[in-house]
Amino acid sequence: MVEHYVGVLGVAEAMSVTRHAVHKWRSRYPPDSDHPFPGPDVDVDGSPGWRATRLQEIVQWRDGLPGRGAGGGRPTAARQEYFRAAERRGLDRDEAIRALATFAEEFPQMTEPELCAWLIERFGS
Repeated sequence: MVEHYVGVLGVAEAMSVTRHAVHKWRSRYPPDSDHPFPGPDVDVDGSPGWRATRLQEIVQWRDGLPGRGAGGGRPTAARQEYFRAAERRGLDRDEAIRALATFAEEFPQMTEPELCAWLIERFGS
């Protein structure tokens, strides 16, 4: 049986960032740091690979990154759009964050950008 893994490019695409961002995170947050980037499951000729089931873990890791200044940094584009749609439906930011976290637990196979798009579709504009 063949196991499937995602590399740096797969992680980057799932998180709507560049490969460079993933490489930066891995170098800035090594295993001995306070907030280590999730270690790869395999290494093939020097290239890391993660089980696709770990993408949500990596998204949660990113969401836990300290931001520049107060507030945890700027949300991703997908999250910003989700917050705007949630606000139009009467949810405040804390309610929207709790709802997103609940759905992330319920649907661990979906990345955060996928969840945001799915929720926005259900909100209707």
